Amino acid sequence: MRHVLVTGGAGYIGSHACKALKAAGYVPVVFDNFATGWRQAVKFGPVEEGDLLDRGRIDDVLARWQPVAVMHFAALSLVGEAMKLPGKYWRNNVVGSLNLIEAACAAGVKHFVFSSTCATYGEHDNVVLDETTPQEPLNAYGASKRAIEDMLRDFQASDGLDHVIFRYFNVAGADPDGEVGEFHRPETHLIPLMLDAIDGKRDGLTVFGTDYDTPDGTCIRDYVHVCDLVDAHVLGLKWLEEGKGSRVFNLGTGSGFSVREVIDQSRSVTNREVPYTEGPRRAGDATKLVSGSSRAGEELGWSPERSKMQTMIADAWRWHQTGHYDE
Repeated sequence: MRHVLVTGGAGYIGSHACKALKAAGYVPVVFDNFATGWRQAVKFGPVEEGDLLDRGRIDDVLARWQPVAVMHFAALSLVGEAMKLPGKYWRNNVVGSLNLIEAACAAGVKHFVFSSTCATYGEHDNVVLDETTPQEPLNAYGASKRAIEDMLRDFQASDGLDHVIFRYFNVAGADPDGEVGEFHRPETHLIPLMLDAIDGKRDGLTVFGTDYDTPDGTCIRDYVHVCDLVDAHVLGLKWLEEGKGSRVFNLGTGSGFSVREVIDQSRSVTNREVPYTEGPRRAGDATKLVSGSSRAGEELGWSPERSKMQTMIADAWRWHQTGHYDE
């Protein structure tokens, strides 16, 4: 049996990755401290509770399961919090990842798939990002992820730890079967906030800025369906198992969606109006942030089949109506 240790496997993306790994013939072993993950999201393999700041616990879990690879999702990821509490992000994300990488090398693990972020690029407004775009992160979240990327390169040189790194922007949608989905507390992502507003679970949205240099005046952001995203991670694991070596891949649509487009598509999917008001621009918001995925398409054979806005909203809406985790 080919076990894969999935850190953060009880979270939004990690739980979907576990389902994809199981479908691909692996046994996902969830490693999570449940600070933001959900026990009910662990459905596709065994679970080991633990914290990445506890090196001894990581060693014990690796010795027990002897995984063929590590798939690393666990991280703090709120940009606003990272601006206010950088030490928290450097400690949790970087020190925790260092413990994990060192433990993996000590256990003889040679394959490592890392879920990074396009936040490592910083502010490159109105261009399509690719893997060669300079990395100039603006906050401790992006900087911590870039530091982990650097660590992986160093440990490849020292210990032969082959790795695949994925960078992307916003993740949306949910498992079409409704087994797992997006459920954050607090919620900060546009689509679930919008669906909550439609349902009357929160006040209406505020559209920050309507005078951007875009077709409808609202800023544009890239979105990838969570199932497309985790499919790429499984392809990345297979890439490593085939001996193709370390590689970085960006994942995106190359075009993105404006805030108004998201609202309009939601209306057509749910047949409900989205309550929202228009407000001034927020400081620091870029006009357009999107990523391409040419390399992932050409080399991994990845295609973001479900990353159409209507599909992402429809899958999220189905989960929103029928799925939840107990708080």
